[in-house]
Amino acid sequence: MTADDSFDGRLDDDDYPAYTMGRAAAMLGTTQGFLRALGEARLITPLRSDGGHRRYSRYQLRIAARARELVDHGTPIEAACRIVILEDQLEEAQRINAEYRLAFPG
Repeated sequence: MTADDSFDGRLDDDDYPAYTMGRAAAMLGTTQGFLRALGEARLITPLRSDGGHRRYSRYQLRIAARARELVDHGTPIEAACRIVILEDQLEEAQRINAEYRLAFPG
């Protein structure tokens, strides 16, 4: 496996921080300040490059997009972040419950 093969594999990883702040903001149609606000609210914590620049994963961009949707509909950013966190926790709990039902039927 070459270094390029390893990099290509990481691009398929939802948690790989592939996007710069500018690119992430452009993809979401929002400002870099909005992304910083989500970080301050502890909804998403971007990783940092060796140079200290924020880097975002696809998973974080999906979370940010959901928060933006709520904010665009008038929800305060702090409340939007809490809603997104609770939605994410509920989805995880439902996934775990489904696994248990498969593992222990009846």
